Amino acid sequence: MDQLTDPAYYILLSVLEARHGYAVMQYIEDMTEGEFIVGPATLYTLVKKLQKAGLITLLDSPGDRRKTYEATEEGREMLQREIERRRRMAAHGAQAFQHLQGSEGNEK
Repeated sequence: MDQLTDPAYYILLSVLEARHGYAVMQYIEDMTEGEFIVGPATLYTLVKKLQKAGLITLLDSPGDRRKTYEATEEGREMLQREIERRRRMAAHGAQAFQHLQGSEGNEK
């Protein structure tokens, strides 16, 4: 995984602290104030992919039916790289709009 999709980004962000599936979905919805919602099918499909990539781990929870996940060190590093990548993307967008505004000002 070189880059994270938006749902994978939010799932990895939510398991910086150990959380079970429903708590992950709730955390994402609360953090984004309902702007982004991850359903169970998306969550568990991506959890498997993130586990396979070594970005999250399933914690041993004896006696608890719920599966609890947490980001690995590799997952934390990936998240830091992804945050920086997304910052650069936002800066590129801002630059494009600034350039556009400058071009429109020259046409008048």
